[in-house]
Amino acid sequence: MRKRNSLKPLRVMMWLVVPLLLLSGCDAALIDPAGQVGQGLRSLIFTAFALMMIVVIPVIIMTILFAWRYRQTNLAAKYTPNWEHSTIIEVFVWFIPLVIIVFLAIITWQTSHQYDPHNPNSVTENPEEVMEIQAVSLDWKWLFIYPDLNIATVNEVAFPVDQPVRFQVTSGTVMNSFMIPTLGSQIYAMAGMDNDVYLESDREGVFRGRSTNYSGRGFSQMLFDARVTSEQEFQQWVQQVRQSPDTLTYPQEYEALAEPTVAHPVEYFSQIAPHLYQDILNRFRGGPSDGNHGNHGREQNHSSDQAHAMSAQAAE
Repeated sequence: MRKRNSLKPLRVMMWLVVPLLLLSGCDAALIDPAGQVGQGLRSLIFTAFALMMIVVIPVIIMTILFAWRYRQTNLAAKYTPNWEHSTIIEVFVWFIPLVIIVFLAIITWQTSHQYDPHNPNSVTENPEEVMEIQAVSLDWKWLFIYPDLNIATVNEVAFPVDQPVRFQVTSGTVMNSFMIPTLGSQIYAMAGMDNDVYLESDREGVFRGRSTNYSGRGFSQMLFDARVTSEQEFQQWVQQVRQSPDTLTYPQEYEALAEPTVAHPVEYFSQIAPHLYQDILNRFRGGPSDGNHGNHGREQNHSSDQAHAMSAQAAE
């Protein structure tokens, strides 16, 4: 008996320590956001959590107290088998949760509109300051296109600190979801659909991005790095990408890239086909560059025009 009692504190300690060890591996990106979108969403999460605790904590405390008060061995507890109603209890049970729900609905409505992924005002009041980056989900990797810089990358995206960015998001395959948890909102990527999300970071760093929508066996490794740097370091990164010998024409090189791969390495493309993002959208819209709708000859002419355009750009 003495030995059994000596092990009891150890068991209690294990129940406390093991969950903490398991939680230590969690990524606390949502709790340590960068940028006003992420910070605004964190504030909403904390506020909602605090409001819910107004109900949860008293319920837990009362459950323990009631179980102790009305235990079988407590003969001093009042026995009232015919009790069925209390106006005071009814008021507390219904009125307090109702007030919490109304308050939570108001702040959720306001925050949802303030940080609407499609609203540029969530990151800037001047639309001319926004950088355009196009994100395409593939199996199982992310293609990032910089239309103004004529470059592209795979599984790595970079932009300057305090730079508002508009991510145009689509899919070259099945449905996925684009998210950089440290920066805030997620948005769905669907074939033939041009979606967008505005994000910004107020500090430098390398933040992990991911797909948050299951899309097959390589989904768990569909990760990318979002590099937030100074303006000077960003320009150096752009020059590094432009030194790559690889190019991305459409449809030949794009279709080779779109083949399913798992844990695809970071890849740079120094030149890309004109209107590459729009061509990817048109594949699923029956557009002029869709080779699956009897437009093979038109694709060849389009590809030839792209080759000429890229040659001219290289000459410049």
